[in-house]
Amino acid sequence: MRRLLLSNDDGVHAPGLRALHDALAPHARLRVVAPDRDKSGASNSLTLTRPLALSTLDNGFYSVDGTPADCVYLGVNGVWEERPDLVISGINHGGNLGDDVLYSGTVAAAMEGRNLGMSAIAMSLVGHRYFETAGRVAASLVGAADRLSLPPRSLLNVNVPDLPWEEIRGLRVTRLGYRGPAAEPLEVLDPRGRKRYWIAAVGESADDGEDTDFAAVEAGFVSITPLQLDLTRHAARDDVQEWLDALT
Repeated sequence: MRRLLLSNDDGVHAPGLRALHDALAPHARLRVVAPDRDKSGASNSLTLTRPLALSTLDNGFYSVDGTPADCVYLGVNGVWEERPDLVISGINHGGNLGDDVLYSGTVAAAMEGRNLGMSAIAMSLVGHRYFETAGRVAASLVGAADRLSLPPRSLLNVNVPDLPWEEIRGLRVTRLGYRGPAAEPLEVLDPRGRKRYWIAAVGESADDGEDTDFAAVEAGFVSITPLQLDLTRHAARDDVQEWLDALT
């Protein structure tokens, strides 16, 4: 039976994590290692300035006082003798579309699994109601994972519309769209009258072409975007080289 490591960035008590566990439990042996609190937006950060505490909860889940990447690192390396076959991160409360992936702890947990040599999938529900739908999608993908061949250092970013299962129109392979600029930060005063700032909500989609993740979800399709860890803009290398040559 396949061994799966589950994690997330919404925290070990998040309903999406429980829904993912319940959907996959009949199909695999599961280990759940997740942050002890909400770590949304943590991206790929690792905790390097202090040791991490790993606690076992009554439901068998493991809680870590660290980031999503910390959780996957511990779940794969050295804490247990058996390594997982696959890392599944989610189900995130809210979409991870377009350039959200740069900030997402959900995607980062999957990336950490990929960095450690595991196949990995990041699961997000574009909303907060139909986690069961996203769980059924996850179970379908895991059941077929053995037949998928991806290039090294790749992972899948999956976004599920917030719809009942019977209203899902199908699956689409997509590319990342991108968002416009975020709104300005919100200025508030703390109880002592000092200025503090809330980071504003993400910007609206600026590229939602037909082949993007934004368009697929809007049309009622599950978006499946293959991601790579190489951020090099290869098409720009010659331009940069010409620019450097002109400086000398």
